[in-house]
Amino acid sequence: MNNNKLKITFLGGVGEIGKNMTAFEYNNEIIVVDAGLTFPDDDLPGIDIVVPDISYLVANKDKVKAIILTHGHEDHIGGLPFVLDQIKAPIYGTRLTLALVENKMKEYPKVQYKAITVKPKNILKIGSFAVEFIKVSHSIAGSLALCISTPVGNVIHTGDFKIDFEPIDGVMTDLQRFGELGKKGVNLLLCESTNVCRKGYSMSEKSVGRALEEIFEKHSKNRIFVATFASNIHRLQQILNLAEKFGRKVAFTGRSMINISEVGLKIGEISFNKNNLIDIDKIDKYADNELLIVTTGSQGEPMSALTRMAADDFKGIKIGENDLIVFSSSPIPGNEKSVYNVINALYQKGADVIYDELSDVHASGHACQEEIKIIHSLCKPKFFMPIHGEYRHLRMHKQLAMALGMEERNIILPSLGMQVELSPNGMKKSGVVTAGQRLIDGYGVGDMDSNVLRERKQLSEDGICVVIVNINNVSGSVSGDPFIITRGVVYQDEAEAFVQDAKNMIIASLKEQDLRGAEPSVIKNTIRRNVSNFIFKRTKRRPMILSIVLLN
Repeated sequence: MNNNKLKITFLGGVGEIGKNMTAFEYNNEIIVVDAGLTFPDDDLPGIDIVVPDISYLVANKDKVKAIILTHGHEDHIGGLPFVLDQIKAPIYGTRLTLALVENKMKEYPKVQYKAITVKPKNILKIGSFAVEFIKVSHSIAGSLALCISTPVGNVIHTGDFKIDFEPIDGVMTDLQRFGELGKKGVNLLLCESTNVCRKGYSMSEKSVGRALEEIFEKHSKNRIFVATFASNIHRLQQILNLAEKFGRKVAFTGRSMINISEVGLKIGEISFNKNNLIDIDKIDKYADNELLIVTTGSQGEPMSALTRMAADDFKGIKIGENDLIVFSSSPIPGNEKSVYNVINALYQKGADVIYDELSDVHASGHACQEEIKIIHSLCKPKFFMPIHGEYRHLRMHKQLAMALGMEERNIILPSLGMQVELSPNGMKKSGVVTAGQRLIDGYGVGDMDSNVLRERKQLSEDGICVVIVNINNVSGSVSGDPFIITRGVVYQDEAEAFVQDAKNMIIASLKEQDLRGAEPSVIKNTIRRNVSNFIFKRTKRRPMILSIVLLN
């Protein structure tokens, strides 16, 4: 690679929501920004999480000098255990971000790593790179944008951000610094696109606090539940403040809620009278109007605390008519059905439910159009690439940039695996590397082409049929009736006739062959082929066929 070119490789977070990861490479040095995860769609049965394919980084692991984290959300740090297992590079982040990383890495005790705390306005020098950390508001404390100074000019990576004029911690997004960098010269802007389709400005986090306070006042006699994102430390702080103001004891439910609240209290990101915290097992000692239960499950996750409560499957809590459940969140795209199923179940139990369609109980952590325009106008970049969004978001962001005066030839819409070369006066696509999804299934790691995934899909769609046949090794004849088990193949009222016809077909087909001395594998394949054809004719399905031959 020429010495005057910066190579940018997109390994996640473009053309998709989640698993954010971008690599910046100059000569023999690579810095990686973020290492996130995403959660599987319905077409990935049994998969726990999805992380970026880091084949390119592994092939160049000696060049990787640092992993820089913009903030502590799972879609930015969740893939770290699987990266650090293969790449030994220090990680950099704010105090809260690294505390959340430490909490996560307890589940992976064999993975060693070095973590270094940074603050806004710090400048980190790594070989040819100088990385300046810029304070931004988001739905989690300790969020950063980056100005990456390179020999080809400054690159600004916004991370996830919003412009909140009433931030809970009292420190706004550092617009002044963005403006100063714009005057110095920004060669490339990488700006998040999650909410680019929304006009205007995002709502302030303090507006949520005001809406919640009205709810607490109006429902003073109810037992109140609030479901929110565990990582939204500022939201938790407001909720805890309201509990103290209205004299309610607080019980946390859900592992992530308990873990993050403990981390926040430990490092001082949350301040709260610990005497007001009670164990969830002790709530029966208090009246309904003395309780606030803060829970996970705002996205309708199947095993979350609130989902289990809605299904009467949570020990010690039975939802009833004096309960108020507040969803201080909005459904992430794709989760709508799960969320509304939980809301319906709660209503059926007689509870009142308040969610984002009924009240301002949630504020997005992502910039809307006017905020994005402000960043573009302050930075005045020479070149631009939208990041952190599906293709429709990236395309809309491109149109927004062009409406602000940027020429189309100076914009590239990145895709997974794309490599872009940036020089002082030019930007161009330079190639494609292996990128995509690594599927994490318990302790296993697979890919989209794995046999395991194909087999699971087949099982989920067409079922399974197990056939056991005894063969007399001397005569080559079938001994007794074949034994057949089916699951998910035929309906119960058809099963008896189906199984008998299948047995008759197997016996008839094997009689036509001389099985004396035949290899069991040959007999198995014959049975599998015949049974598969028989089932397809009867059901138009292709279930998984397992054939077992016992020689006696």
